[in-house]
Amino acid sequence: MTIAFVSRSKLCAALSGIVLWGAAAGPAHATETQTLISGVKIVHTTVGTGAMPTAVDRVKVHYRGTLPNGTEFDSSYKEGPATFPLNKVIRCWTQALQHMKVGGKATLSCPAELAYGSKGAGDVIPPNTALTFDVELLGIEK
Repeated sequence: MTIAFVSRSKLCAALSGIVLWGAAAGPAHATETQTLISGVKIVHTTVGTGAMPTAVDRVKVHYRGTLPNGTEFDSSYKEGPATFPLNKVIRCWTQALQHMKVGGKATLSCPAELAYGSKGAGDVIPPNTALTFDVELLGIEK
């Protein structure tokens, strides 16, 4: 049996329809999962201790993107961290990274409509494909 304790702020957020929280019971290294109202799922594997970005901030991240079959289609680990305005990427990232703190690591499950939608992305990402990203938030540039 799992018993989850929800803080007042998390309960208020859930009740207002912004985000639903769930926490795994267990040791300190247990993951924490958020499911946003949009359908984006964030599994926090390491909760950061720094600031949280806003949609208009530039963020610096390491990431690895995979298709549903596990095929990696992109990774910053090959060429170094990526820096970009958070409001200039797929909506899944814009939404999810605002729920991470600098130093945090998470796995994002992005519904197709919040990734590349019905158009896909060239020959790399087929249309209507849900994507998974392992993301590490390294920094924020205001």
